Amino acid sequence: QVRLVESGGGLVQAGGSLRLSCVVSVRTFSSYAVGWFRRAPGKEREFVSIITSGDRTDYADSVKGRFTISRDNAEKTVYLQMRSLKPADTGVYLCAAREGSNWYYHTASYDHWGQGTQVTVSS
Repeated sequence: QVRLVESGGGLVQAGGSLRLSCVVSVRTFSSYAVGWFRRAPGKEREFVSIITSGDRTDYADSVKGRFTISRDNAEKTVYLQMRSLKPADTGVYLCAAREGSNWYYHTASYDHWGQGTQVTVSS
């Protein structure tokens, strides 16, 4: 069974930074792609970032240049470093994982999800 646990959310002022972590409990973590999504109040879940099993990365246009995704295969953890945060970044951030080497941008592409961590950016 694959289990994902997010942490690192909180309340921060606009312009501040947070680092989210997603620990993925699976034996073959290095063969998994991991994505971050967020769900703002009253909105659909939206793609934020992905890191593939080959360490390639991509970001939503709204976060490019401000967010950095990385992974530590030994720790089975994916990080999302968020800088220059804006009130529009507020939401529940969820990580998702699936086995595979391609790019996965849609929620339906992922087999496993965490419970999420709340990020609130005040103006």
